[in-house]
Amino acid sequence: MQGIRGAITVENDTKEEIIVAVQKMLKSILSENDITSEDIGAAIFSATDDIKSAFPAFAARQLPGWNLVPLFDAQQLDIENSIRKCIRVLLLVNTDKTQKEIKHIYLGRAATLRPDIH
Repeated sequence: MQGIRGAITVENDTKEEIIVAVQKMLKSILSENDITSEDIGAAIFSATDDIKSAFPAFAARQLPGWNLVPLFDAQQLDIENSIRKCIRVLLLVNTDKTQKEIKHIYLGRAATLRPDIH
């Protein structure tokens, strides 16, 4: 089992924008790592405290094959001067890939969180 990280930002706290962003992030993680929803043991989402219109897990649940994936939402710590309107995910994935082979995905302004992998 390996952990795969991802993050994405939204410009506006709307249900529609959150759903589109979360699904974009998840599809990118699956594609870049050549995995499917069946490979995922669990997904843990966090969002900054300025995201209030939709649960990230709700957005994931709308994707085909995600209805059986255990999903969990939490609020990200409110740290001074941290990135705003950000949704993060940690996927626990059954894979034979090594941690070095895993591709973590950071989109939008969230790319600034991990400049070492871009």
